[in-house]
Amino acid sequence: MRQFAIRRLDKELEAKTLRYIDDIAKPKNALGELERIALQLALIQEDLHPALRKPHHVLFSADHGIERHGVSKSPREVTWQQTLNFKRKGTAIDYLTRQHDIELVIVDSGVDYDIPKDLGIVDCKIRKGTSDFYSESAMTRVECDRCIDMGARQSEIAHEKGCNIISFGEMGIANTSASAIWMHLLTGIPMPQCVGAGSGLHGKDLEHKLKVLEEAVANCRESLDTEGVMRYFGGFEMVMTVGAMLRAAELRMAIVVDGFIMTACMLMASRLCPEVLDYAIFGHKGDEKGHALLLDQLDARPILSLGMKLGEGTGAVCAYPIIRSAALMLTEMALFNGENRIEKYF
Repeated sequence: MRQFAIRRLDKELEAKTLRYIDDIAKPKNALGELERIALQLALIQEDLHPALRKPHHVLFSADHGIERHGVSKSPREVTWQQTLNFKRKGTAIDYLTRQHDIELVIVDSGVDYDIPKDLGIVDCKIRKGTSDFYSESAMTRVECDRCIDMGARQSEIAHEKGCNIISFGEMGIANTSASAIWMHLLTGIPMPQCVGAGSGLHGKDLEHKLKVLEEAVANCRESLDTEGVMRYFGGFEMVMTVGAMLRAAELRMAIVVDGFIMTACMLMASRLCPEVLDYAIFGHKGDEKGHALLLDQLDARPILSLGMKLGEGTGAVCAYPIIRSAALMLTEMALFNGENRIEKYF
């Protein structure tokens, strides 16, 4: 698999930035979490006056073989239908990205449908959905490597356009199942605490989902390392997101992390390259079962908690204006001495 050289944030600059934040014309710590986010942005950009430029939101879509086992309330056809809807400007992620002037990029990672070529959807289709991980690996090693590379390329394209803050979303019926297994195998948290309702399962249907996923893990006869877990139980859209996150961090871009599935992708990325967490800003705590536990595993402090569970990256985009406020705190507030000079902090 492609290797990523991600630099840790500069601890020496951290001390200088904290001194600067404490000298801003306000009581110490008075702006709470804004100060923490501002510190992280300053360290990522290596600048006491960070600026957010050309924000992008990249949404990867793909289908999952495990869907055939009835682990989702929604059929797989919803994946392609909603993927097309994203380009018709009538979905939640459409209006939210428009509201905050964020460029929305839709990527076909492996949708089980022939997407029309004239819609402006980026064609990165590996094939029409993963294999059924109940009985075999979801993808081959070659396919997994292609996903990493293709995801990384999407971050590069955004960076080439001047983007320095990026978020990711997903569309893929049954991808909460893949995410729950990643969470279980990478953290050791018992499967029942990882498996949630997804698109609306309850009662016996939710029990069935749990049973299928436990059996899928038991059926796997391979000895899996981290990359193996990603390949065997992942989705094309999820692995592309992992590649995109790792490349974004390598390019020193801030990464705004969405809900359960995107947090599972950040978990996977961090197991492959722990330094990626320095660049992660967690947008919200979603309502999917397991998300709070997953955030705890990553020592994450999400910005919002609005009871959201839509996916698509909506929670990350909702958090963006607060992140922007944190950046503006450093660029627009004066210091107590009436100056706004940064030279003395270096």
